[in-house]
Amino acid sequence: MRSLLLLAFVMLPTSASTARPAIYGEIDQCLATPGGSWNYRTKICEPTASGPVDRIFVDKSEHWMAVYREGKIIREFRVALGRGGLAPKVRQGDGRVPEGRYNIVAHNPESAFYLSLKIGYPTALQAAEAASRGIDAGDDIMIHGLPNGRGWIGSRHQKVNWTQGCIALTNPEMQWLYASVADGTPIEIRA
Repeated sequence: MRSLLLLAFVMLPTSASTARPAIYGEIDQCLATPGGSWNYRTKICEPTASGPVDRIFVDKSEHWMAVYREGKIIREFRVALGRGGLAPKVRQGDGRVPEGRYNIVAHNPESAFYLSLKIGYPTALQAAEAASRGIDAGDDIMIHGLPNGRGWIGSRHQKVNWTQGCIALTNPEMQWLYASVADGTPIEIRA
């Protein structure tokens, strides 16, 4: 419920000092175009790269995710993160995104959010460290789209960190990523 309230916030008008509201319409129009990929750096619509991804990198402080093939970035994304801030995940329910090196361990087409890729968090070491402190490290950290039935929010979801510790994309971006990433693909998450 809290996630839905935060998403409702993104629908509020923005002030003149924030990103121009029209950009969200441009992004969503591009992503709705078959084969369209929004370049967040140049702010233009480009053809979508095809083929498999062999590495994912997330920079939490920049709200940026890049996917690589053979050492080269093939697509970049702006992401929404956990509502708990940019510090590393410590425990279940803190609303934070973990940091470290993991693998994608599962694809979930039946997710409560539009598709999801499960990140292999916590590692055995992270789980043991949390247990030694008497806490639950948490789990079910995903890369996912928007809540089912709320795809219309589109790229405006980036205006606020609304997840419970996951990494969120627009639904068209998630559809591309879901098809391009195999289980076992490494992901690195840094602040």
